[in-house]
Amino acid sequence: METWFNVGKIVNTHGVRGEVRVISRTDFTEERYSPGNKLTLFMPDNKQGRELTVSSHRKHKSFDLLTFEEVVGMQEAEKLKGGILKVNESQLSALEEDEFYYHEIIGCKVYTMDGEELGEIKEILSPGANDVWVIKGKQKKEILIPYIADVVKEVNIADQKIMIDLLEGLL
Repeated sequence: METWFNVGKIVNTHGVRGEVRVISRTDFTEERYSPGNKLTLFMPDNKQGRELTVSSHRKHKSFDLLTFEEVVGMQEAEKLKGGILKVNESQLSALEEDEFYYHEIIGCKVYTMDGEELGEIKEILSPGANDVWVIKGKQKKEILIPYIADVVKEVNIADQKIMIDLLEGLL
């Protein structure tokens, strides 16, 4: 079974030439949206994906504006509204050491350096300077852990285990 990862959601059209507004869910916009790149569109009412080839990309305010070779004009672009753009697992890029995709981190168990289990990562927030990992604790309490070298000491994706150093005041 193929695994798909969200890249963005088409929320509206832009202009009359078939451009669409996309709210991106990727850190790799330049790579994902470069002309010639293939994205697969999944509509809410259809489980089958439709492959689209990026024709152009530009930024406008907080949106990415895209055109596709297969979509000509505003009427065709209108039909894409509400669709989710995805990439196949095979299209994921290799990352540098100590870089991870969100889907690799979410679900990992988090332990202190003393071996105490704090819980499981349920969500990752990106508020600014560094990501913040949201851990669902044992008492259903959320724990927020900044992804910085002083706190996160070891990430073992294969074992789904993360070791952190609890700085004073973190809990």
